Amino acid sequence: MSLVLVIGNKTYSSWSLRAALAMELAEAPYSEVLIPLDRADTRARILEHSPTGKVPLLKTEEGPVWDSLAIGEYLAENFPEAYLWPRGEYARAVARSVCAEMHSGFTALRTHLPMDLKRDQALDEIPAEAEADIRRICALWAECRGNFGEDGPFLFGHASLADAFFAPVAARLRSYRVELPEVAAAYVATVYQWPAFQRWYQAAQEEQLG
Repeated sequence: MSLVLVIGNKTYSSWSLRAALAMELAEAPYSEVLIPLDRADTRARILEHSPTGKVPLLKTEEGPVWDSLAIGEYLAENFPEAYLWPRGEYARAVARSVCAEMHSGFTALRTHLPMDLKRDQALDEIPAEAEADIRRICALWAECRGNFGEDGPFLFGHASLADAFFAPVAARLRSYRVELPEVAAAYVATVYQWPAFQRWYQAAQEEQLG
């Protein structure tokens, strides 16, 4: 299977990170096309690959798959032995629920704490609406860890698409030095120890921007 993942800057593109981690979970061989963001020709270059003008996009032998959640589902179906979704019907339903919540929610967090893997500095003040998002995220993580995390340190024990979706959130919380309850802090540490995330993070540190 020939796969090509079209992504944005590794420093900033949280959705690209989600798709790349899904590829790592699937252990799918692929090549990468990186298009720098926030440049005059960015949208035109992305439109050469993606009908939405957004990243990520996965090129498959059948055609393109755009949107990170669709990419995750495509990989889960094509690499079932990798268990991108956790084992157990209810666990999978909850994992899909938390991914969907991440996919469509937490607007304040995205707005006020954008992903920047080169950052290591707290905000002077986190807006109340972003604080509310953070509380919900911490509660969600604690629920997943408490109900499904007995077999490992990830949200559902083993690494899954839920972790691919929340890794950029963990990165935001670390980058902005957000104080966290014990379970959430331990989960952020787990993400930063995840080899797939470490490879992306190191590439971001070496990325030349501007």
